[in-house]
Order: sequence, then structure tokens, then C-alpha cells
Amino acid sequence: MDLNLKRRGRRTLTKALAATIVVIALGVPLTKVVAQTATSYAPVAVKEDFQETMARMTAAKLEVMKRQTDLLAARYDLSDRPAEAITMSSGKPVQAGVRVNLSSGMTWDRLARMTTQEIREKGLFPKGFLPLPHPNHAEGGMVFPQYHIDEIKGQEGRDLTRFDLDYDLPTHFLPEYPPPMYLTTRPDLGDVSQGKVVTIDNYYELFNGILNPKQIEGLRLLITPFPQQQFNQTEDRRSARPHRGVTCFDCHVNGHTNATTHLVGDIRPQEFRHGLDTPPLRGVNIQRLFGSQRALKSIEDFTEFEQRAAYFDGDPVIATKKGANILERGSQVHFMAEMQSILDFPPAPKLDVFGKLNPSQATKSELRGQEVFFGKSRCAECHPAPYYTDNLMHNLQTERFFKPQMVNGRMASSDGPIKTFPLRGIKDSPPYLHDRRLLTLEDTVEFFNLITEVKLTEQEKKDLVAFLRCL
Repeated sequence: MDLNLKRRGRRTLTKALAATIVVIALGVPLTKVVAQTATSYAPVAVKEDFQETMARMTAAKLEVMKRQTDLLAARYDLSDRPAEAITMSSGKPVQAGVRVNLSSGMTWDRLARMTTQEIREKGLFPKGFLPLPHPNHAEGGMVFPQYHIDEIKGQEGRDLTRFDLDYDLPTHFLPEYPPPMYLTTRPDLGDVSQGKVVTIDNYYELFNGILNPKQIEGLRLLITPFPQQQFNQTEDRRSARPHRGVTCFDCHVNGHTNATTHLVGDIRPQEFRHGLDTPPLRGVNIQRLFGSQRALKSIEDFTEFEQRAAYFDGDPVIATKKGANILERGSQVHFMAEMQSILDFPPAPKLDVFGKLNPSQATKSELRGQEVFFGKSRCAECHPAPYYTDNLMHNLQTERFFKPQMVNGRMASSDGPIKTFPLRGIKDSPPYLHDRRLLTLEDTVEFFNLITEVKLTEQEKKDLVAFLRCL
């Protein structure tokens, strides 16, 4: 397919989606109006010369990023306002306060007292509660924070820069870097990474004598670059030079997360794909559902799936072209899974063996917050102690509150079922929800207070945040 034909196809799809918004608003089932021009497959035989592609997309980058920057500024208060005396495990300040902007004259208390229908009809659902698009949703793909790009380039000479776009959220809303790394097998050691980003350059000296041979080999594979959709040798890559690829720990740095974003691979067309926030691998041994639709039931399944399909936007046809890494299940997959399964949550000194607060160590606000969590707010129905997950999927039905709308190339219509992630160590892994739309724990509490209609008071919200910071 030539470039002009592809562009005409995109224009046709955009018009069809605009019509879809109108039809949905009128109550017509979405399945009857999906654009017929959509395809499940990416183009395999690219006709445009690579240098032309890079020049075209580099020229468009400024406008692409301005559009996303303007969206973020309209949705959120992006200022650097850390909480007093609250830090992540290695000392990075935790951002404080509700950052989602409300409509002029609206308050959170007044909004929570309105009916779902009234919020929807008057268009009062906060924009920051709508799905957050990828920095360039039409393009998608892995996008890394700049500090990780700089670190990997310095250590390995591997450049994770994309010529077409940059990461979008300010650094102060992201997890600390490098994050500490804890092992269930050696809790006595504390941070086994010794304050370093674990890479192929240093893993052996850091872990020889701590891990067994299988785990060391599993770790080596987790930090070995393999081809990925945007980082490979083909003419449709998004790196200036041909590329060895990315590693598992490029997103899950030190077995945690650096908030790298991507798009889920299991939804089509592109406009309906969810943005993705990289979840921590800490405590992955207690989880039972994996993948954005949670169809994978073991960490072994997920590890193999990542290399075969997720690295390539869920398209095995493209994976064949770009260089899929087919892992051997009985050894390589097993070794990688064994390593991931010993990644531990950070210490939580105020929790007892049942995952509840020790009254002698907690503040009055934290204890009140625990009562709210297990009582009025109904958080514990999906997030039971001690790890604060039920390992299930839940549909929050956020679409009750807003009419379908296009947001920077993302069709905001519904989220569908999403996984209950563990809340242990939650203050170490902002931003929140599956697509990064909530920047702080205060935003998260306001979101669920509205969505679940539990009508918490201002004091109850503050106490609940205080409790969550203890987990």
C-alpha cells in the first residue's frame, strides 16, 4: 500500500469514528458502526524510504508533543509540590495534592453529590479522569523517560531515543530512579542493586554469590536487548540507527518500573487501544493474572508472550519481520520467571504480619484511614490484605459519567475490565490506574470516591491517603 493510499485510509477512518461518536450518543450498539476500513495488521512491506520517514516524523515531532503538552496542562496542575516528610523507599519526595482540574466553579464535594446522569449530561466529568492518550496515540509504541535513556546510553551505548516523540509526564510525578531492588530470598540485604541501574554491564558483579545459577541466567535474559516494534533493524523502526532492541528491565528497571508507557496489544483499531502504565514486578509471585486482558495465568506465560507478541504490538506477523525472540520454555522462560518471582515488595515497617497497621507505630490519621479503607470506602472488597489485591478483574464502568469522545487520537468510550493490582508499596509507583491518568494518590482517592459513589468526607480522604502511604 503506498503512502497516499494509507493517508486516505486514515482520513476515512477518522470520519467514520466521528460518526461513531454521534451514533453511540444516540444509543446505537457500537458493534454496528465500527469502521469497515480498519485493519488488524500493520503494514509489512513499507514503501517509504527510511530517511524520508525519519525526516517527516522528526519535522512533525514539535507539533505532536505540543498537542500532548497542552492536553496535560489543561487536565492537571503539573507543579512540583511534594508532600511534607513523605518519600519513596530511597528518598524521592512523593507528590501531594489533587492534581486533576475541575470545571470552573465546581468543587469535589459538589461533584460527588451529583447523579451520574447529571455529570454525564452536563459534561462535568473531570478531564483528568478520562483515559489518558499515548504521547502520540496514532503511532503508539514504547516511550522511555529521558533519565533512563541517558543511563542506558551511558552504560551500554544503546540509544533508546525516538526521533518521532518524547516522554510526556514531568519527572517529579514518576517513580524514583534508580529504584531499590529487594529479594524475597535475601531480605537481610535490603537494596541488592546498591543504588545502581542493573544492566548487562554490572549484573554479574552485583549478583554473583547472591543468586543461584538459574536466577543469574534469568536475570541476564531480563537485561538482554531483543528486537521490539520501535527498536530494531527495519526501515519502519523509530530509532535513528538500526537497533539491538529493548530489555525487560528497560521498562521494569531493577524489577520495579520507570513509568515507561506503551499501548496494549490486544485491542483494535488503534483509536480504541488503551494507554499502558508499566506496572512494578515487585511481588509478582503473589499475582495470578497477567497481560492487559489478563488472559495469561502464570509469569512463565507472560514472559513468553512478551517476547513473541507484546514487544510487537500484539502482531506476530510483524514479529517475524523484526526478529521475534522465541524463548525455550523449559529453561530460558523458567529461569526468567524464577528471577521475577523473587522480586519483593519494599519494606513496610508499620504493617504487621497480617498486612494491617501496628497501632503502636501508626498515627491517628493512618489508623482512621485504615478504618475507611476496610469500611466506608469499600477499597478492601477488591484490595484485601495482606497484599491488597484479589487477583481478579473489575469493570468500573467509567463510561457512565461521560459521553464518548476523541481525545488526542484516543477514543474515550470505556475502559472495560481492569486488573486489581497490589497496593503494597503503592507510593513508590506513580502515576496510577492502568493508563497513568492519575498523578497522585489524592487523585486516585477522588477518582474512586466519584466512581464508586461512596461519598467520603474531606477528612476521610486525607486519612485514606495517609494509610495508603504506609502500605
